[in-house]
Amino acid sequence: MENLLHKWDRCSSSHQTPLAFKGNQKQIGQAHREVFTHFVSLPLAIYPELKKNIEAFQNSVLGNNDKNPLTFQSTLAEMGIEKSIFVSPKTFHLTVVMLKLENNESVVKAQNILKSICSNVRQALKDRPVFIRLRGLDCMNGSLDKTRVLYVPVEEVGHEGRLLNACHVIIDAFENAGFAGKDAKSRLKLHATVMNASYRKDKSKKMDTFDAREIHKEFENKDWGTYLIREAHISQRYKYDPNGYYHCCASLPFPHK
Repeated sequence: MENLLHKWDRCSSSHQTPLAFKGNQKQIGQAHREVFTHFVSLPLAIYPELKKNIEAFQNSVLGNNDKNPLTFQSTLAEMGIEKSIFVSPKTFHLTVVMLKLENNESVVKAQNILKSICSNVRQALKDRPVFIRLRGLDCMNGSLDKTRVLYVPVEEVGHEGRLLNACHVIIDAFENAGFAGKDAKSRLKLHATVMNASYRKDKSKKMDTFDAREIHKEFENKDWGTYLIREAHISQRYKYDPNGYYHCCASLPFPHK
């Protein structure tokens, strides 16, 4: 894994150029009646092997794998499953907190906040690398036959709670600045989304769920691998960098040695 790691300055923050945010009300998502423009993410799409794993999962479910076809693929339409509801491997991540950064000034303030908490985050991590294990599949807030979000559960290797503590430091800082959503800390649930019914392109179908029972049966014990959390980003929604990941407004490196 070491050959995948970059050498980061201990508390440097990248992409610090102020961003002129242009709001588009058709694009800005709403959750709990709050409008969010950015979010703090822990990128996972930086790992090529994980991206290939996600792509293989999608191809397997959609029937693009002729060698090992799954038995339920003839009923995908009835299950409400189509390509558009899958998460792009290029944007695969964990979400720490959603943010409301409505203008250039608030983006700059958020950048400064992330930079200012670097030492506190490292302290929460005990200045040691933190790894996560991705295993299985589960659905968010509901039953598998009426799934809105299907995700891969996240487990911190070692079970010390260091990653959760670091996330709480980040959330507290943005809550105190008034940039985070209500009760952000209590709503924190680290997970890696693989399918989301809200992404469905054809809204005329009026399907806000899908049947994930057969997918869960097939992949409930899948080991997606173990990965180092290398950094946290302030990511801008609906804007992407050349690598396909969400536009990075600022980054905070995590310990990797």
